[in-house]
Amino acid sequence: MSSQAYGVTLTTPGVALLFTGAVVNDARTRQAGCMPRSTVTFVCAQCGGETLRWAGQCPYCQAWNTLQEFEVRKPPPGRRGKEARSVSSSPSPARATPVTEISAEAAPRLRLEWGELNRVLGGGIVPGSLVLVGGEPGVGKSTLLMHAAHQIEGKVLYVSGEESNQQVQMRAARLGALSPDILLLAENDLDVIADTISAEAPQLAIVDSIQTVADSAISGSAGSVTQVRESAARLMRLAKETGVPIFLVGHVTKEGAIAGPRVLEHIVDTVLYLEGDRRQELRLLRAMKNRFGSAEEIGVFAMGERGLEEVPDPSAAMLSQAGTASAGTAVVVVMEGTRPLLIEIQSLVNKRNDSVPPRRVANGFDVNRVHMLLAVLDRRGQTPLGTHDVFVNVAGGIRITEPAADLGLALSLAGNQRSQPMPEGLVVLGELGLAGEVRRVSQTERRLNEAARHGFTHALIPSGSRTGRPAGLHVREVRTVAEAISVLFPKPIHSGAFIEEAEVPVS
Repeated sequence: MSSQAYGVTLTTPGVALLFTGAVVNDARTRQAGCMPRSTVTFVCAQCGGETLRWAGQCPYCQAWNTLQEFEVRKPPPGRRGKEARSVSSSPSPARATPVTEISAEAAPRLRLEWGELNRVLGGGIVPGSLVLVGGEPGVGKSTLLMHAAHQIEGKVLYVSGEESNQQVQMRAARLGALSPDILLLAENDLDVIADTISAEAPQLAIVDSIQTVADSAISGSAGSVTQVRESAARLMRLAKETGVPIFLVGHVTKEGAIAGPRVLEHIVDTVLYLEGDRRQELRLLRAMKNRFGSAEEIGVFAMGERGLEEVPDPSAAMLSQAGTASAGTAVVVVMEGTRPLLIEIQSLVNKRNDSVPPRRVANGFDVNRVHMLLAVLDRRGQTPLGTHDVFVNVAGGIRITEPAADLGLALSLAGNQRSQPMPEGLVVLGELGLAGEVRRVSQTERRLNEAARHGFTHALIPSGSRTGRPAGLHVREVRTVAEAISVLFPKPIHSGAFIEEAEVPVS
């Protein structure tokens, strides 16, 4: 067959045949409309920024080695035109609605039996919302969601991509959550999951986990950047269209972040993290993002033999685990959202006699903050600890992030170095500056009321705190860390030294 039959005349027959074959194949592909074109882009796992070329550093957030390949498939022209015609012929096209004509009462929240879970969600589950629940392996994510499924009045669809129906049924039996309204589906295909949600129309749908779900129309294996992003986006559209709230379970990386692209957390409405040590009893459910409520609330749960139980009074649960008063212990009040919590801080100071650099270990407290407080104690509080090993632990597996616990930890270290315990019934509040000053903290009155409610009789707070004094609580104000140390740990007066200073030389 000559090249002229294709309408192309070139001097080199071999080149002409190769060129014309490509033209014909491209034309046939366009006419068939069955092979969608794909575009390869690179997505930053930290900020979700997109770029067409790979680079070692993200051009948006300047993070290194975070760009991952992402393939976006474009629908064929024939399918796009068909969808456009179907939309244009719709009898009721979408229109903008004034905000005053929309009533939130038409879609009331689904309230659960656990007030702790309702608090974190902002008052209950919002219909049509997409919630992402993350946490370390074995911390209790699937257990928490099975409890939530049992508390819903109506049909619940539990989709498991990691376990069989028999395995999920065994967990439900152990938790006492056997109910005919809980439907189990062991499936990884996103098409089957979406069709089941649309057909069953449950009150709640749970997908465990998003990293095991795959869309057959998208290239890549389950858990890849492409699959996680597109699957979450499709489930978001499904939740908005059907009004079914969907809970997604997300795996976490070794750094503690949810695996997959960072844009996954931008797609969903709410991001919840279940924190806690698997070897301890308490678990904290923290809202990192919430479009329907506060993003600073936490819920406290206790892990037992029959699963999780809510803890309505976390301060009492944490103080019940506290030991007797000893050198190096202090009780502080931290704010977690709108809730004050009484937490015990423990420290241990050990002097080294060798040339090995001292160790600094902190569990539940930022180690960089510990280094700063040690420097402040050395220069401003006459407490040199440069040659001591320092170990800090927050009881109950809680992680303290706000600076209101600075003064409590500093006094704990100072008392440990002096081998003197703090007085019984004392609670400490205050943030420390680099000059050694004790700064005021927010919501002091609520913190003091919480301390008085649990039987504390003394409080050490920053000077100038304009707040009420609860009955039965003696409050002492301090300006600097040196003043706080002198108030709690006064130097003993030795009678011999006092007499020597008082003697008058005889002439």
